[in-house]
Amino acid sequence: MAQTRQSRPAPRTQQAKRSSSSSSRSTAQAKRRPPALLRGIAAIGRGTSNALGSGVRSIGHGARDVPPAVRRDGIAITLVILAILIAAREWFQLPSWAGTGIHWVVAGLFGLLAYGVPVVLGIIAVRLMRAPQEEGTNHRITLGALLLAIMVDGIIHIAKDQPGPTDGAQGLQDAGGVLGFLIGTPLAMLVTVPLAIVVLVLVALLAVLIIFGVSMREAAAWVGEVASKVRADHGDGGESTDSDELDLPEHRTLERPGDTKVIKPAKGRAKRMLDRAIHGEQPAAEEDSLDAYEADEAFAQAASVERTEFDDIIDPDGAHAPATEVISPYAVEEDAPWGDPEPAPWDPEPEPQQAPQDVATQLIEVQEDVHAPEATHLVPEGEQGVLENSLPYVLPSLEILAKGAPHKERSAANDRVVASLTNVLEQFGVDAEVTGFTRGPTVTRYEVELGAGVKVEKITQLSKNIAYAVASADVRILSPIPGKSAIGIEIPNVDRETVALGDVLRSQVAARNDHPMAIGIGKDVEGGYVMANLAKMPHLLVAGATGAGKSSFVNSMITSILMRATPNEVRMVLVDPKRVELTIYEGIPHLITPIITDPKKAAQALEWVVKEMDMRYDDLALFGYKHIDDFNKGVRAGKVKPLPGSERKIKTYPYLLVIVDELADLMMVAPRDVEESIQRITQLARAAGIHLVLATQRPSVDIITGTIKANVPSRLAFATSSLADSRVVLDTPGAEKLIGQGDALFLPMGESKPMRAQGSWVSESEIHAAVEHAKRQADPEYREDVVQATTTAGAVAEDIGDDLEDLLQAAELVITTQLGSTSMLQRKLKMGFAKAGRLMDLLETREIVGPSQGSKARDVLVTPDDLASTLAVLRGDGGATVGSTPTPEAEDEEWVES
Repeated sequence: MAQTRQSRPAPRTQQAKRSSSSSSRSTAQAKRRPPALLRGIAAIGRGTSNALGSGVRSIGHGARDVPPAVRRDGIAITLVILAILIAAREWFQLPSWAGTGIHWVVAGLFGLLAYGVPVVLGIIAVRLMRAPQEEGTNHRITLGALLLAIMVDGIIHIAKDQPGPTDGAQGLQDAGGVLGFLIGTPLAMLVTVPLAIVVLVLVALLAVLIIFGVSMREAAAWVGEVASKVRADHGDGGESTDSDELDLPEHRTLERPGDTKVIKPAKGRAKRMLDRAIHGEQPAAEEDSLDAYEADEAFAQAASVERTEFDDIIDPDGAHAPATEVISPYAVEEDAPWGDPEPAPWDPEPEPQQAPQDVATQLIEVQEDVHAPEATHLVPEGEQGVLENSLPYVLPSLEILAKGAPHKERSAANDRVVASLTNVLEQFGVDAEVTGFTRGPTVTRYEVELGAGVKVEKITQLSKNIAYAVASADVRILSPIPGKSAIGIEIPNVDRETVALGDVLRSQVAARNDHPMAIGIGKDVEGGYVMANLAKMPHLLVAGATGAGKSSFVNSMITSILMRATPNEVRMVLVDPKRVELTIYEGIPHLITPIITDPKKAAQALEWVVKEMDMRYDDLALFGYKHIDDFNKGVRAGKVKPLPGSERKIKTYPYLLVIVDELADLMMVAPRDVEESIQRITQLARAAGIHLVLATQRPSVDIITGTIKANVPSRLAFATSSLADSRVVLDTPGAEKLIGQGDALFLPMGESKPMRAQGSWVSESEIHAAVEHAKRQADPEYREDVVQATTTAGAVAEDIGDDLEDLLQAAELVITTQLGSTSMLQRKLKMGFAKAGRLMDLLETREIVGPSQGSKARDVLVTPDDLASTLAVLRGDGGATVGSTPTPEAEDEEWVES
């Protein structure tokens, strides 16, 4: 927006020079001044226009208050009206004065293509009404259609012997019109008629590619696929065969009382994958070649963002399905539309099925309202590949997730805020200008560009004045905006939008990211969908005050895994000290152990994860691989063989995702054990395919310690209660100014500044639908050794014997006084030197005190804050004893059976 820029007054000498030079310039201009009559006419015109503009503005705010969506609908309706008028004249020859004029304009411009103009206008109008937010796509389609029409007009003009103006208007109307004459005749004169036809055909092909938004390579691949299907259909003596059928003895059937449906599996690659899964075949070595390793990629961003204007939501009906969409091996149509807030009427306990001997002829019992979903992949496109389970696992359909409201790009409130910001800058004399804004679901970022010589601090110092002007206390200034030479002022929207998880998972950025560990984050401040790959983070810390949206994010993350990954791709360990947050996921096949609610058992589960990590690294070192993905590729390609004489059956390792919903409870019960386990997991587990997500609503330094922060590079901060908490989570301020309810700052690994995002929302009904579908596909296979140590820990250690009470008193005395001295135990507890020395040795084996230092007192390794948990461990109530090593039996437990 234009703004009057103020400057300092010049010195008097400079003013004198300028006045003399301006007087000479005014004399010269007076000589060149137009006549008085012309100046009078111009003045009358300016006065009339000003009066008319003032009259229109006095009526109201005018078109500024009209929503952008209404303006786009007005354009679409105008195009429909034009299509009807042109069709009435060109198709039905309806006589009228307006029809004659329309014919002269349209037919004279496009020639014979005037008959197709109503169809094109109707298609563009429908596109504007169905996808108004996709301005970039709409502009691309319009440009491509216009270019295609011009090229076709040129071809028609040359084919009609190149009529010219000498042939009259009727001659041009019967050929390519004026456009055909302007493009066809000069081109034919320059390169001859045959070459002109070739050039026009190639440019017309380019216009078609622009309309569909595909490259030549993608178009060639699609043509080749269609040709191969046609050859397959007519390959056997010209007889048409059903290409959707697998080469199996019979069709699969879904059988239930009174209803039997034939399921036609997928074609192409999905068909080959299903054949391998059914018959237990290994894929060919060339398909899973190890020419490319996980470490070949220099760097991959953990978060993927795609802007709304280039982001087509995948239509469940298939209208806008991307080229990367994986075809379902089941072609049963799902006819139950979303809209009922209650969970889907599925029976949570279906009748048990008997495992058939031949999977190809298996009969599966399904409830009446259950249909095979449309979207599935038996072998994902990411790192994980063909796994050992021979039964197909069908992923849930994205239709069970609700759709959100269309994204708003502008509203009248945004215009009022721009006016307020401009007024503040003018009042304080800051040479700056509001150049634009980007509206997100929660906040709008207004871009301010500074004039020459203006400091950035001039804007940041006005934060309170800006908050006062826009009537909002939650104003955040970003200086500068990453990638732009502008200052960002983020102001909450008065009309917030809810970001649905279904929209994020149906977006193009989600369709292109087929990694099983990719989750939906939400939308950024520019309205782009944000996806994050947990395998690239590789660990995530989530923190925020109560009610800020942390639990909603955890639900969205787990639901994303359920919607995109099979149990053989991702296994999970869920720790829920609150006991009620994650109970809805109990029984899903992705779990490796029942949901852990006891903090003491959670500490032992983390120790098991460390042991699992070490076992995976043993296999990687034994077979010469650096990453678990490369190891899995080698297993699938048959390049990983057991050692001679070993009966071990080598299998692929799934990703292991450990989610801790409340870290504070674990740190209160067993801080040393938990911190040590987290440190080892976060330092080493990335290459082993083990990833950790830590969530807490108490972001303080005693919970999120420096060791944890140093090893968890990715952070997601929701609204915090203080600046100190924001610095603990992000190391920068900003989280204390968030407005809650999913508003977050996301700092993935590799980014210098956090991005602001609105977390996605998934309702409990949607979670129930996804969980019930997962339970219906497979049963959980729990590992008994995950929490086995906690079930046997409860008895006093044998080396303590009957000295438990004396040991507890000695531990309490040593920890409270922070003095590890044998003579002190003799004096305070009134015991002999031999017993006091034995108690000190027991404390040393439990890592409560350090080793002996001669006549000096021993170092005390436990702080007074950890006294309660240490005494509980000594009693046998807190799991394994402090500093104890795992038993040989526990070390022999392996993920893979030997």
